[in-house]
Amino acid sequence: MQLKARNNINVHGDGDATLVLVHGFGCDQSMWRHLVPAFQDQYKLVLFDLVGSGGSDLSAYDRTKYSTLHGYADDLLEIVDRYAAGPTILVGHSVSAMIGLLATNAAPSRFAAQIMVGPSACYIDDGDYRGGFSREDIDDLLDTMESNYLGWSSTMAPAIMGAPESPQLGVELTNSFCRTDPDIAKHFARVTFLSDHRADLAKSTTPTLVLQCTDDLIAPKEVGEFIHRAIPGSQLAMIENVGHCPHLSAPAASIEAMRAYLAGLR
Repeated sequence: MQLKARNNINVHGDGDATLVLVHGFGCDQSMWRHLVPAFQDQYKLVLFDLVGSGGSDLSAYDRTKYSTLHGYADDLLEIVDRYAAGPTILVGHSVSAMIGLLATNAAPSRFAAQIMVGPSACYIDDGDYRGGFSREDIDDLLDTMESNYLGWSSTMAPAIMGAPESPQLGVELTNSFCRTDPDIAKHFARVTFLSDHRADLAKSTTPTLVLQCTDDLIAPKEVGEFIHRAIPGSQLAMIENVGHCPHLSAPAASIEAMRAYLAGLR
């Protein structure tokens, strides 16, 4: 199967360095639309859809391969090998921040840096660690998805988006969730919300920026701060934003934080 069709890959810009933008759960590459015009004059931008999402080839969805985030990380490395040129910076939102972490840990020489947008290495509280959810919370969330995926989407998507001053963004995310194949979404949600990659953080040798929202239902501040402490030499940038998708609801602040970090890499 052709890589481009499998992941619906699109390339913008022609800079000497490459930004690879990886969307989160229930989303697709259109979620990066505010960042593309901001960076395409300076960077080559590689956008794609995770298999099972957006315009990807759904026939490529292998439940065994994608039973862990490593399957997505393998795809990401293939895409980087084929499409990235020059210093490559990975930008991963939500679960794709951990997909990116696995990729950069597996092949650190291929990446100049990684930017994690609203990351979480573990969603479930564990002793002194606060992930934001109890195991019962996650089990209830997954059970609700199984019994009524569209109802779950209509309730959860606006809460995840936040952005109370821009309710249309909640509608957009709801529609994005509802466009996703329900069986694939349920499987990906289980893989995402039950994942625990805390042990992988300290293995990172890739320069890292953590972009953390001040009020995020999915990835509370404590989670971003934990990741920042755990990844050697990482930087933490707080964005004043209610919600989990600052690249949509606070694009100017997100772009400013990214530009400041990228300027320091040169």
